Amino acid sequence: MGTTIATETYDLLVIGAGSGGVRASRVAASLGAKVAVIEERALGGTCVNVGCIPKKLFVYASQFNEQFERGKAYGWQANDIHFNWPILRDNTQQEIQRLNGVYGRILDNAGVTLLRGHARLLGDGQVQVEDTVYRAKRIILAVGGWPFIPDLPGREHAITSNEIFTLPELPERVVVVGGGYIACEFAGFLNGLGVDTHLIYRGDLILRGFDDDIRQLMLEQMRHKGVQVHLQTDIDAIEKTSTGQLNLALNNDSEMQAGAVIYATGRKPLLDNLGLENTQATTSKSGALTVGDDYQTAEPNLYAIGDAIDRLALTPVALAEGMDLAHRLYGKTGQGPGAVDYPLVPTAVFTQPNIATVGLTENQAQQNSVEYDVYRASFTPLPLTLSQSSEKVMVKLLVERASDKVIGCHMVGAEAGEIIQGLAVAMTAGATKADFDRTIGIHPTVAEEFVTLREPVTK
Repeated sequence: MGTTIATETYDLLVIGAGSGGVRASRVAASLGAKVAVIEERALGGTCVNVGCIPKKLFVYASQFNEQFERGKAYGWQANDIHFNWPILRDNTQQEIQRLNGVYGRILDNAGVTLLRGHARLLGDGQVQVEDTVYRAKRIILAVGGWPFIPDLPGREHAITSNEIFTLPELPERVVVVGGGYIACEFAGFLNGLGVDTHLIYRGDLILRGFDDDIRQLMLEQMRHKGVQVHLQTDIDAIEKTSTGQLNLALNNDSEMQAGAVIYATGRKPLLDNLGLENTQATTSKSGALTVGDDYQTAEPNLYAIGDAIDRLALTPVALAEGMDLAHRLYGKTGQGPGAVDYPLVPTAVFTQPNIATVGLTENQAQQNSVEYDVYRASFTPLPLTLSQSSEKVMVKLLVERASDKVIGCHMVGAEAGEIIQGLAVAMTAGATKADFDRTIGIHPTVAEEFVTLREPVTK
């Protein structure tokens, strides 16, 4: 069967129906463009299918056992508590399927055509999808990323974050490889679900890029909760035994056994067989597409957003980039949301307890020669005072001396993301430490600590 040429030309073809691609296509259509989006997998991209949504549902599930235990100090007695993996797995997949349908309706209601299949760039505004070639005046690449497993003997026996949510059975022992936020999140919820969990990381401290106080405290908290963290350690080879168990040869000449090995060592832009060689688009050393401030690649009228570019691989960032680009291409000057302010993007890590942060870390402030003061407090939160829990909360502010502006907010503690989201609004508005100081706190809460920090701990 030969290739056919579609008779119609689109104003915009978007490759990828994840968060960024759907947002860009929907907004462009609302601004009058004729738009089609191409997707070969489930709608919603990484976030909906194998990322944010299932991950956080699993985090919620993993917290109940600890909550039941803490409830004893409040007079509650819970007997015969046990966990059923298939119920969590299957209910999560049902929710994902519901969201797939939501994304489909969003596209349909916006008047965006959905084209199913693998997209390949042919150059000159042409994109082949299966056996049909489509033409477009502009193309946006919103292809997202894919988990990366390094090249080592036995790598075929390892799995990634893509597979963990649909395992037929939950292994008794799991080894998570990596030290970033995905690895730490997965180690946390697996441990909470009762799995003997080991985290292997080749570095000397987890969560590189986060504030050092957060990194150290989270390492302590994970170990307190039962995650066995092995620093300066890596896997040299994986061997599958006749019983299905995995033998791991480590770089320190020791061995370890596990029912599953999950690699969370990063994701790479999903550019395989995309046809980039037929364009002038280039990639960076990390494999990400190179774009300018307007998201344009070196190929005229070819743009890229989201995890495919070297910015911030976060769902809200992809959404913001998609909206910004759609307005740049089809909106009126001055009416769009404007460029993404990357330094002020808040983020959360759904470890246990949570981490959330916005603005500069101390290391970043020092690298930028910013003179600053640190305000910090660490304490046992009120809900845990009746229990035997060793969990701590930490709140931390960085304040620029010259301007009194708050340039960094960091937190470890339950619902940290909910709290830091509000503080991100304040920082985006340019709040100073004086603004924080004259804000009345809500008592008794953890959040009030951010407006009651009075004395700097370093000068």
